[in-house]
Amino acid sequence: MAKDSENNTKEESQSVKGGINRRQLLQMGVATGVSAAAAIAVGKAPSAEAAEQGNSVHVGPGELDEYYGFWSGGQSGEVRLLGLPSMRELKRIPVFNRDCTYGHGFTNYTKDLLKGKISGDTHHLHLSYKDGTYDGKYGFVNDKAQARLARIRLDYMECDKIIEIPNCQGTHGIFPSRHKIDGVYCNAEFRIPVDGADPEDPTQYTCLHTCVDAESMEVRWQVKVNGNLDLCATDYQGRYSMACCYNSEGGVILSEMMANDRDWLAVFNLEAIEKDVKAGKGTTTIGDSKVPVIDGTAEGNPYVLYIPVPKSPHGVNVDPTGKYAVCSGKLSPTCTVVELDKVADAFAGKIKPRDCVVAEPEVGVGPLHTAFDDKGNAYTSIFIDSVVTKWNIAKAIKGENPVIQKLDVHYQVGHINASMSETKDADGKWVISLNKFSKDRFLPTGPFHPENEQLIDISGDVMVNRHDGSAHPEPHDALIVKRELIRPNKIWDPADRKFEFERKLAAKHGVNLGKENKIFREGNKVTVFMTSMAPAFGFPRIDAKVGDEVTIVITNIDMVEDLCHGFCLSHHDLNVGIAPQETVSVTFTADQKGLFWYYCPWFCHALHLEMRGRFIVT
Repeated sequence: MAKDSENNTKEESQSVKGGINRRQLLQMGVATGVSAAAAIAVGKAPSAEAAEQGNSVHVGPGELDEYYGFWSGGQSGEVRLLGLPSMRELKRIPVFNRDCTYGHGFTNYTKDLLKGKISGDTHHLHLSYKDGTYDGKYGFVNDKAQARLARIRLDYMECDKIIEIPNCQGTHGIFPSRHKIDGVYCNAEFRIPVDGADPEDPTQYTCLHTCVDAESMEVRWQVKVNGNLDLCATDYQGRYSMACCYNSEGGVILSEMMANDRDWLAVFNLEAIEKDVKAGKGTTTIGDSKVPVIDGTAEGNPYVLYIPVPKSPHGVNVDPTGKYAVCSGKLSPTCTVVELDKVADAFAGKIKPRDCVVAEPEVGVGPLHTAFDDKGNAYTSIFIDSVVTKWNIAKAIKGENPVIQKLDVHYQVGHINASMSETKDADGKWVISLNKFSKDRFLPTGPFHPENEQLIDISGDVMVNRHDGSAHPEPHDALIVKRELIRPNKIWDPADRKFEFERKLAAKHGVNLGKENKIFREGNKVTVFMTSMAPAFGFPRIDAKVGDEVTIVITNIDMVEDLCHGFCLSHHDLNVGIAPQETVSVTFTADQKGLFWYYCPWFCHALHLEMRGRFIVT
């Protein structure tokens, strides 16, 4: 296998150096969608003996998966929760989208989160950390469409905060601090005119790197940078956040973005930034925003170090030892290995930024993202070749051929991740390959095809594909997390902070929330406090007048795990779910005269169909 890998690397090098330039590579991947693997050799398939060894994806009836999988949902605006290795979908967590299953975007609480917006584009999901591994408290996910950051409470698997990041468009890569719950660092991908800049003059456009406080979900500071920011990462000590920067030319059309041979990895000196922001040194504000902004665009500034890397870098990933950051240039067949301990010397001017680079191994045509195992190996997704390349970091640094194996995936792999790969506890068991095209893999579904996910066993000496399955578009990125680190509650705590609005409303009316069924009228405002317990609502009838503003507060008083209820009001575009011991409220206008049935949409009892009531508007 080692000899095959060596020959493969040589053939790739000859092919690339023999005339495939950056523009041709882009055309191969984007215009044709055809894998270049036919022209560039890949490693042999695993032997039958190797395929029989290692991990199994089978999880029997009644058995639990070993891992939670957190999937971003792309254009759906959601986050998906899977069990691995079975690949069973467990839940779709609505974030930037409306969802009738749980009432996201319908309840007063979630309408306040969304503030009238009902679409989003979730790309990157990351969990909160303590001492380099997941603490099970929060998940954070971006909205590229509307420059937002959302937080998910992992104790209830539910979104609890959404903020809009000022002065930015295209919030893309995000990453939280890994040493403790501290900051969440967010990259604005699109350069835009801010603070009165001329929209017609691209030289005046600005791109910002933003720090959001993970607990308060308020913006702390922003830094102006050169180039468009792509993906984000942090080190394990809280010293640096970092971002891939492409389009160092500052172009606005494709041809203008491809002139330079190299772009950058931007590394942000968090200590220097925090110190000067606190002192008010070198900061300004943009427009109406009160957020401190630091200029990190000048050469040799103390805030941002620009490390040259091959053209159009996309992914930046830090290995489990915390020693190295690996970047991938989409238009180069190489990965760039940056030694993070050298960054301080580069900031101090003792070495050049380029001296932080300790290796640039060739791994395939169109590398994007890199994951890691616990043995010093890296796994890089190769978009144009449609392969996953396994390579050894230490060998790359020594200048030896690092490529161990290449495994075909179908087709055009984008993001990749390994089990616990983004923590110090990477365990080297699984890699997930999220493939952008499925073509002939599944039954036809019309012009929009499903996407393809492949779960790869990396526990042995060679990679073996164990699962090949369709996925609803678009699973953009994923995490594989040990199940013992995630400890969600099974029944809501009635005293939870989520119910603050409903508790205040109940106190105003002197109601014992969840214990009483009462209706109040104040002018044209009707407030209903109602319980639900299988198979009946607290009120079989609610009356209102045309034009009334009606608020219904419902508490599911069942104590039984998994016994959920809901409230759906016919012809009123209103449908919510209510978990055990949860209280929700909905507010709407009774704008139609007549009889409208409300009912429980969650099957909860043998007499489920009888769990309903009349809403009569006169």
